[in-house]
Amino acid sequence: MTELSPIFALAERHIDEEAALDPCGATSLGISGYDHLLTDWSPDGYAARAALTRQALARVNELPVTNEHDRLARDFISERFDAELMAHDSGEWQRSVRALAAPASGLRGTFDIMPRADETAWANIAARMAAVPAALTGLRATYESGRSDGRMSARRQALAAADQASTWAEGRWFDSLTDEATGIGGLPSTLLAELQTGADAANAAYGEFADYLRTTYAPSAPAVDACGPERYRVGVRQMLGADFDPAEMYAWAWDDFHLLRAEIRATCERILPGGSFAEVIHLLDHDPERAAHGVDAYQQWLQELTNEALERSHAHFEIPEVMNRCDVLIPPAGSAAAAYYSSPSEDFSRPGSTWYPTLGREAFPMWGDVTTCYHESVPGHHLQLAYAMVQANSLSRIQRNSFISGHGEGWALYAEQLADEFGWFENPDHRLGFLAGQMLRTVRVIIDIGMHLGMRIPQGTTLIDGTPFHGGEVWTPEMGYEFSLSETGNTEAFMRSEIDRYLGWPAQAISYKIGQREWVAARDEAKAREGANFDLRAWHTRALRLGAVGLAQLRTELAR
Repeated sequence: MTELSPIFALAERHIDEEAALDPCGATSLGISGYDHLLTDWSPDGYAARAALTRQALARVNELPVTNEHDRLARDFISERFDAELMAHDSGEWQRSVRALAAPASGLRGTFDIMPRADETAWANIAARMAAVPAALTGLRATYESGRSDGRMSARRQALAAADQASTWAEGRWFDSLTDEATGIGGLPSTLLAELQTGADAANAAYGEFADYLRTTYAPSAPAVDACGPERYRVGVRQMLGADFDPAEMYAWAWDDFHLLRAEIRATCERILPGGSFAEVIHLLDHDPERAAHGVDAYQQWLQELTNEALERSHAHFEIPEVMNRCDVLIPPAGSAAAAYYSSPSEDFSRPGSTWYPTLGREAFPMWGDVTTCYHESVPGHHLQLAYAMVQANSLSRIQRNSFISGHGEGWALYAEQLADEFGWFENPDHRLGFLAGQMLRTVRVIIDIGMHLGMRIPQGTTLIDGTPFHGGEVWTPEMGYEFSLSETGNTEAFMRSEIDRYLGWPAQAISYKIGQREWVAARDEAKAREGANFDLRAWHTRALRLGAVGLAQLRTELAR
């Protein structure tokens, strides 16, 4: 084995040390040895992880840079760890009460990706379920420290998180693990008893956690949802890896909004001549010939679409054989309303997977999920994130296992644009799904910045049906919901979930469109430099080999 440079050796050690402090994160990365443990989400646990990051940040800037791979790794680690510590030092860890990307939901989700191959694996699941009460007690201590320090999430977030925890507790979600173990046969009765005892404890713990959020936390939580400029600045840096001006992004998004609205109207005319956007959406959502019927049929259709995307993408991208699998899975009730991707393990023994929530439905209109498939699988997240995993010779272990929302979600949205450029949306239904998805991400920029920073709606603004819309007024969550429901074609339940998401996770929602904007700008700059010599496939390979980088570093590296 080639000896690692000092910077790569630091990254190797840091991932191992971080795994010991974050067992749930270790499971996500496929690092063995910690599957029987849960992460410590108490104040002491957060302090320990911050201390590890602070130590590594100080050390990496002292180490020699021996080549370009070292320089790229150092610049990435420095920017990311600085952003992480900025968020930690501002107390964001005390405000992680929300339904999406929160410790409580991450804890539950860890069980989805745990190994299940043998008795040892099931013993780890039993041990983890038994540890759920203590883990949630530690998380409550963190939230209580936030209450003492005046750092709390808004009441809306507490109630949404309580509803989510109640869904798992009242539905006895952890019993599904015991049922699964019983169904496979061959496990000792003593282990099955341990699994049931652990499930009982975990179900009860989530019920108590929901009660805590409703009766203790929510009543003292602020009613104001907006985070304000200081917290938003931290969010922008953390999510984008750059310091962009919110006012500039807000103005740019309105320009993009009007361009997309024109394309949506033209595409609606192709589908239903003379029909309004709302009438077209009603047709697409209610025509049984345009839907998959039943969860199994929906999952099968998505898997076939994913497999087709992988096959078609070989003509446009470099795709190593180990990446030539991406599984489609259905998450349990109580998960986020939007589809998501989970990366393969470091050794690819666990493949990359896309997850599509069913939200209690039995009929699944297909017009919007084609572009979502390209976003989550290939050319989107699976191509990008799995490709980084195979770059062990050029990317440090920290880089291979990192994700920056502006870079990653920006690439995935750019991947949808590429699918359109490749002609994959031949069906106008599917192209409207692509355009509506683009519009959703543009609307996110507008209302996320608008709601958190109290921006004003431009005079003369109308909804797509021509109704005047609050010109000159300051954004509120209610306006954000009304506007997004009108302009994106999504359901009421989905958009209510989305508004909660934006308000609980400042600046994450803008990362998709702003990230896409930076990817397109970097490509346009390369085209201008190289002229007739520009090779899109080669440019994508070069860009993907960078692994995760902040958007500022992305533009710098691709301009070299």
